[in-house]
Amino acid sequence: MTEQELEAIAGGYHGDPFAVLGPHALEGGGKKQWEVRAFLPQAKEVEVAAAGENTPMERVHPAGIFVARLDGEAGVYRLRVTDYEGHAREVEDAYRFPALISDFDLHLHSEGTNYEGYNSFGAHPAMVEGVPGTRFAVWAPNALVVSVIGDFNDWDRRRSPMRLRTGGVWEIFLPGVGAGQSYKYFVQSRFHGFREEKADPYGFFMEVPPKSASVVADLDRYEWHDQEWMERRADAKPLESPIAFYELHLGSWQKDEQGNSLSYRELATKLVDYVKRMGYTHIELMPIAEHPYSPSWGYQVTGYFAPTSRFGSPQDFMYLVDACHQAGIGVVMDWVPAHFPKDAHGLVYFDGTALYEHSDPRLGEHRDWGTLIFNFGRNEVRSFLISNAMFWLKKYHVDGLRVDAVASMLYLDYSRKAGEWIPNIYGGNENLEAISFLRKANEIVHQVPGAMTIAEESTAFTGVSRPVYLNGLGFTMKWNMGWMHDMLDYFSRDPVFRKYHQNAITFSMVYAFTENFVLPISHDEVVYGKRALLDKMPGDEWQRFANARAFLSYMYGHPGKKLLFMGCEIGQTAEWSSEGQVEWWLLQFPIHQKLQRFCAALNELYRSEPAMYEIDFQGWGFEWIDFHDAEHSVISFARYAKRREDYLVFVCNFTPQPHTRYRIGMPEAGGYREIFNSDAEIFGGSNMGNGGYVMAAPTAAHGRPASATLVVPPLAVIVLKPARPLPALEA
Repeated sequence: MTEQELEAIAGGYHGDPFAVLGPHALEGGGKKQWEVRAFLPQAKEVEVAAAGENTPMERVHPAGIFVARLDGEAGVYRLRVTDYEGHAREVEDAYRFPALISDFDLHLHSEGTNYEGYNSFGAHPAMVEGVPGTRFAVWAPNALVVSVIGDFNDWDRRRSPMRLRTGGVWEIFLPGVGAGQSYKYFVQSRFHGFREEKADPYGFFMEVPPKSASVVADLDRYEWHDQEWMERRADAKPLESPIAFYELHLGSWQKDEQGNSLSYRELATKLVDYVKRMGYTHIELMPIAEHPYSPSWGYQVTGYFAPTSRFGSPQDFMYLVDACHQAGIGVVMDWVPAHFPKDAHGLVYFDGTALYEHSDPRLGEHRDWGTLIFNFGRNEVRSFLISNAMFWLKKYHVDGLRVDAVASMLYLDYSRKAGEWIPNIYGGNENLEAISFLRKANEIVHQVPGAMTIAEESTAFTGVSRPVYLNGLGFTMKWNMGWMHDMLDYFSRDPVFRKYHQNAITFSMVYAFTENFVLPISHDEVVYGKRALLDKMPGDEWQRFANARAFLSYMYGHPGKKLLFMGCEIGQTAEWSSEGQVEWWLLQFPIHQKLQRFCAALNELYRSEPAMYEIDFQGWGFEWIDFHDAEHSVISFARYAKRREDYLVFVCNFTPQPHTRYRIGMPEAGGYREIFNSDAEIFGGSNMGNGGYVMAAPTAAHGRPASATLVVPPLAVIVLKPARPLPALEA
């Protein structure tokens, strides 16, 4: 060792510590010898314990570098360390262990095709050569040195420098480090004198904010009990199945008596029981990946591979997902690959360069949000993000990902003025790298049996939910933001003026089958002055509740899967606040109880009638009967199942004026059961209706061979079904 090497080790800036520390064979001298070198600044004395003998080590640098020379071949050894208080203990030397990540995995990472990089990177408890410890790996190609720091080395950035591998990957195995121990990476860059303590980009658990260290976690300890669900999911056809999402923010769904958010395990009982009782098929979780700032609702992620520690451990979150699956409830989570925050311990400027982001703010920054945009054209970044998607699907058995802010990814000029963005190579505004990334991510994710992806995409970009081989983006489904805006605008108007806006209620059918749509009433529609769903409705209390029931009934009759944000199902009156909880106290009032009962009944109807979900995305599952009666704001339509003879007729009245002899065309003559009426007294309505049964005479109307004269209740939707039994299926 040269004097310069000793100083570099002692100073914590040697870029190749394994070339200096650990066991090294000595050449020359006529006999075989080897040397052990260790940097132990906490040690007063050190001995090498090898082959049943203890050999004292010589201090060759005052900072704590020790050396011992031994005869023979290099072998297994331990270090006997005596500290300045006289306490002695034997420890393993991290610098005697080999590199553990395969060259092939490193090649895939650099190529951008390591789609399960979480198996290589991050902190993994492991047994190496019979020694328990944790292997660490991180990508930092422009670092001079990267060290692991934690309680296990007194957060001393000099003591555990890592080994540099191909492609700028640093790794080390630290004996004795186990699950539950906090750590960070200390990164010294080759550039600009940058030095920063960073959380692990692949960290599987993090300290409770505002603390920001990563925590070693063993994700393989949990024993799953959802095998039946996973097998069923693999054979499922989500586009032809009933899907009703209950969207929620875990921290503000319900509080305990002390005002604290429920833990994952408490939610596994209370939330799962509630969602099952209400009849929703899936929960959709606002982002649960670790985030430092609670009011960001989870959309500014620093721990992409860590479920937030606010509500418990990784195993606790697994328990929640497992409980959902055992109850027959799917789990979709919000995924945020569009951008990340600038918190110093996060991904920003990770190795002293724009590593995960773009260096040019015209490409790499969302100024409106104060966040940075991923460099989707960089291979290692694509590996990181696609691995993250696969991680939640495979390690946590999540059933799907709702991808946030897709529109911001697709367009280079998103929320930018002229001169604030750079065109693509063809002079256009499409982000070609992001489009390529989304296509590849969707291709890989859909290799997981039964997994689905849902795009929050607010523009008219073509083919969002079309397969990649048809030049689409490859999402399973897409949120129908246009329908949502039109509907809320329509229903916020006084019914007396709705006749002038009939097109708002019907326009969505012009484009309803251009994508595989989800109809969302999400958290974004009940915050920032937009008012609660019930509060958007005009009129007195009775009319507001009737409007809400009519709106939700039409939503469930309209083609597309369904999503409703928490609180809407009980008629929450205040806007959602992430600091509060759903206004459960409202359920002491009968009118709110009845709305809740209505939503449960609507879900039950939806799940039991194939005509409401089997053909959501092709035109032959829907037919207008009449949408011309703008004067009365009445529309009627039919929904068909795969079996054409299995259908439902919806009649919707969007004014408070009832109609007692309203004739509509029917697909066939005969009896029809009134299987649902949003004006039923048990739902809080006036109880007008057709006594549960109507007859359609062979009198043509609205281009149909038959027609029926109906009682159409005020601000209500009724659903009719042929009373005849369905013919038996042919063998």
